[in-house]
Amino acid sequence: MKAMPGAVASPCTSVCRMDDASGLCVGCARTLDEIANWSVLDDDARRGVVAALPARKARFLVPTDGRR
Repeated sequence: MKAMPGAVASPCTSVCRMDDASGLCVGCARTLDEIANWSVLDDDARRGVVAALPARKARFLVPTDGRR
């Protein structure tokens, strides 16, 4: 499904596996609640989630190339 113009697209990368230590998806760095509720979040809430992802990835998730 394609996002409507101006809509915030899902950050899903189709690497759907939860990291037990952080509670985040290793693909997109969202929590289970954020993933489950994505379809009902308004665009402001989605932007808030997306804005938090880079810091989460840097803090909690190991890059796929093995570097830190």
